[in-house]
Amino acid sequence: MKKIRKAVIPAAGLGTRVLPATKVMPKEMFPIVDKPAIQYIVEEAVASGIKDILIVINRGKSIIEDHFDRAPELEQKLSASEKENLREQAIDISNLANIHYIRQKESKGLGHAVLCAKTFVGDEPFAVLYGDDVIVGEEPACAQLLRTYEEFEEIVVGVKKVPEGDIFKYSSLKVEHIKDNIFKCTDMIEKPQKGQVMSCYSIQGRCILTPDIFDIISSTPPGRGGEVQLTDAIKTVAQKRGVIAAEYIGKRYDIGSKLGILKACIEMGLVHPEIKEEFREYLENLILR
Repeated sequence: MKKIRKAVIPAAGLGTRVLPATKVMPKEMFPIVDKPAIQYIVEEAVASGIKDILIVINRGKSIIEDHFDRAPELEQKLSASEKENLREQAIDISNLANIHYIRQKESKGLGHAVLCAKTFVGDEPFAVLYGDDVIVGEEPACAQLLRTYEEFEEIVVGVKKVPEGDIFKYSSLKVEHIKDNIFKCTDMIEKPQKGQVMSCYSIQGRCILTPDIFDIISSTPPGRGGEVQLTDAIKTVAQKRGVIAAEYIGKRYDIGSKLGILKACIEMGLVHPEIKEEFREYLENLILR
């Protein structure tokens, strides 16, 4: 079995749900307290043992590259101001991983964004961490999926059970329980209509894919929204041989939605070591007004 050494982070979405902020600022760079969302995602991959990461970007997202690069002027100023701790933090960001970039020249969907990673991945299995999903927990969600892949050596999708009234916003999976939090998935549908719901289990931001997915994506026609849906490609595999669905442990924040951004900022602020006490007091006073 080949060890998973590479991760792909699709970060080329237009962020239309959080306009006008995303007109010039990529949603992946929205700050959650003092770190941009995509840094949490990169750190999750690194904490899972993955150091080679490809971020799929598009026009206007070079700020992501700048964030993970060195900033000599800033470092020099921090050093001159005797702020060595902050200087070390800035340098550490650039040393997190071996980060590569490729542009998705047209917005053709998540499936097409993953297809852009074909040369980078080669013939190896790889992890995909969606660029607008920050997942926080004691153990990285990606690491949980990697462990499942090592056991089953098959495509693994990270899932969560969503409220019945919300399933129409996501994918719906046909699943059979195997053990614990592991299921076999034999079918799925992206954004089901009434009467098409298979279960309330939905793919939520993480998956482990095998390299044969690239040929499948290449032959997958555009789906909902006229885009090449990754779900449709994984569905082909699920119907042929089945894929594994693992319900990971962790809290997911949808950084592509206004409410998701607010939840992430508030909940992460409440546990941030520098501000948690003062922030909690502020919120309590705000609620009592």
